[in-house]
Amino acid sequence: MTEGFDALFDTFTRSAYRLETLPAYAIPAEDPSYRAWLDGTTRPERSVRTSPWMRRIAVTTAAGKEWSRTRVIDTPLTDYQRYEIPAYLESQAVGEQIRVVRRDDLGDGGPDFWLFDEDTDQPWAVSMDYNTDGEFTGYEVVRQLPDIYRLRWRRRDANAKAIPLAEYLALTGGSHG
Repeated sequence: MTEGFDALFDTFTRSAYRLETLPAYAIPAEDPSYRAWLDGTTRPERSVRTSPWMRRIAVTTAAGKEWSRTRVIDTPLTDYQRYEIPAYLESQAVGEQIRVVRRDDLGDGGPDFWLFDEDTDQPWAVSMDYNTDGEFTGYEVVRQLPDIYRLRWRRRDANAKAIPLAEYLALTGGSHG
């Protein structure tokens, strides 16, 4: 399932945007480092040298493509959200624009999605499915314009209420665990 999903990121031409809404995600490849982090071990380095995902972001932003995301966060942050903050800083360092919005300010936020090439004549999206434990269960490619417009509205609503990650960290004194 993830092989076909990963290939989707090779096909966008201008922009990739992600709305993340879950308090936690169950990602098998991440589980050992997350458990170790909960036990007090430092997170492993994530960079263009160690991560194909980070290389993809760095290469495509250098080629002029835009990556951005809005992360819905809880107050207080869940353990998983505290674990993610350093990863967002790493992603930001290679060109991704990260914003955060408090769940109390946004509400439910709806299901997660990726929105691609939204300001072109051929926007498209991927609706993400997760079970109640935060495990990725599948996705659906969305190309119908009414659905794209709905996702575009959700992005704009979330971003209107969100602040840049750096501003959030400054407001919280950089405390993220």
